[in-house]
Amino acid sequence: MTTDNELFESYAAQRPKAMQYFERASKSMGGKVGHDLRHFSPVPLYIERGQGGRKWDVDGHQYIDFLMGNGALLMGHAPAIVIDAIARVMGNGTHFGNDHPLHIEWAEWVQKLVPCAERVRFVNSGTEATLLALRLASAFSGRHRILRFEGHFHGWHDSVIRGFQPPFDAEGSLGVPPDAKDHAVSIPDGDLDLVAETLEREKDIGAVILEPSGASWGRVGLEPAFLQGLRDLTEKKNVVLIFDEVVTGFRFSPGGAQGLHGITPDLCSLAKVLTGGTPGGAVAGRADIMALMDMSGDHQHDRFQRVWHLGTFNAAPICAAAGIAVLEQVATGQPIERANALAAKLRTDWEDILERHGIAGYVYGPSSTFHVYFETDSERVNGASTRQDLYTKDAKRLKGMPGDLVNEYQRHLRFHGVDNMSSTGGVLSSAHTEEDLGIANDVFEKTVVALRDLGLVLSMS
Repeated sequence: MTTDNELFESYAAQRPKAMQYFERASKSMGGKVGHDLRHFSPVPLYIERGQGGRKWDVDGHQYIDFLMGNGALLMGHAPAIVIDAIARVMGNGTHFGNDHPLHIEWAEWVQKLVPCAERVRFVNSGTEATLLALRLASAFSGRHRILRFEGHFHGWHDSVIRGFQPPFDAEGSLGVPPDAKDHAVSIPDGDLDLVAETLEREKDIGAVILEPSGASWGRVGLEPAFLQGLRDLTEKKNVVLIFDEVVTGFRFSPGGAQGLHGITPDLCSLAKVLTGGTPGGAVAGRADIMALMDMSGDHQHDRFQRVWHLGTFNAAPICAAAGIAVLEQVATGQPIERANALAAKLRTDWEDILERHGIAGYVYGPSSTFHVYFETDSERVNGASTRQDLYTKDAKRLKGMPGDLVNEYQRHLRFHGVDNMSSTGGVLSSAHTEEDLGIANDVFEKTVVALRDLGLVLSMS
C-alpha cells in the first residue's frame, strides 16, 4: 500500500478532538461509525456545522463540501427556507403517529413534479423506498424475481446488497440468506439485446430496476436510448419498470431523470433531495400498482390481501415541512440550473488541471455531479494518443480503481479542505460559490500532483 506518511501523521495530529470522538465511538457504536462510507483513516470526519457549500469539523477545519449530505442538499447546508419551515412546525409537535395536512401537501408536490407519480407513499430512507417498490412490483406482476444491472446501487436490503461493487458476482454482506441471490438476475447494462434475451429466458422476472443515470449516479453512464429501449421491452413483456431516482430525483430536473429524458417508468424510488435534508423517502408510481396498498371494507387490516407497509416515522411533520420548502424551489428549476452550471465549470476546470499536469485520467458526469477517473493500466495509457482514448464504459474499471489510490485521493482532499461524496466523485449545490470552486481547484491540483509523485496515478506519454 502506498501512503503519504507525513501527510497521514499531520492529518491525525491536526484533529485531536476528532481522535477523542473516535475513541469514544469505538467503545459505543457498532462498527464505530454510523454509515459504512464514513469509515476513514486515520480518523473519520466529525462535523459541527454547515452553511451553504461549506462545513466545519470539531477541530475547526473548513471544507468545501461536495458530499452535500450524500447528495441530499441541492440547496446547500442550512438554507433559510428549510430552517424556517422546520421552525414553524416544531412547536406543534415533532411526531404524531397520525397523518397530517403537510403529509398530503408533500405528496401533491411530488405528483406535480414527477411524471410517474399518480400516487405516492412515504418511507424513511432510500433503501426502504427500493424495498417497497420491489414488493409492489412483485405483488402486481405475480412474479418474484428481479432483473438488475451490475454496478447499480439500490440500498442495503437483502435483495440488492450484492452486485453493485466489483466483483459483481461476490456476496454483498455477511448475514444475508444464501437464497437471496436467487431473487435477482444481474447483467451488464447498455445492451438491449441482452435484456431481451434475459427476459425471454427468465419467465419469472416481474420487475426491472436501475439507476437511470447509470451505475452510482452516473459513474458508469447510460444513454437515454437504452432507457427508452428498456421502457419498450418491459411494456411488451408486462414487466414493471422501476427507476431508482434516490439521487437523480429533483436533481437531474424537477421531474428527475424521467422528466429530463421524457421516459416514464411504472414506479420510482425517491429520497435525498425529496426530504430537504431530513430523513425520509418515497415510492411513486402508477395508480393501479399503488392501489395494492389500498384498504377497504372488511379487508382493511388483512395483510394477506394487500401489500402491507408500516413505518413509525413515515412523512413526519418536520420532514414534510422541509420537503415542501425544497420542492417549491425545485419547481422553479433555478436551484438545479445553478448547481448544473457550477458542476459544468468544475468539471472543465479539473479537466484542465489534469491536462496541464499530463495526468492519465478525466473528469465527467451528468447534471450537477462530477466523477474523476484515473487510469492505472499502463498499457491503456501507453496506447492512448489523447485523453479521450482513455474513456471507458467498463463498470469494472470505473468502479474498480485501486483502494489505496481512492483512499489517498480522499485523504489529500480533506487535508487541504475539500470533502467529496464517494470514491472520487461528488455533487454540487445551488449554494456553492465561484470562490468555493476556486479553492477546490487549488486543492484538486495539489492532490493530483501528490498522487502522481507517489506513483499512484500515471502520466500521459
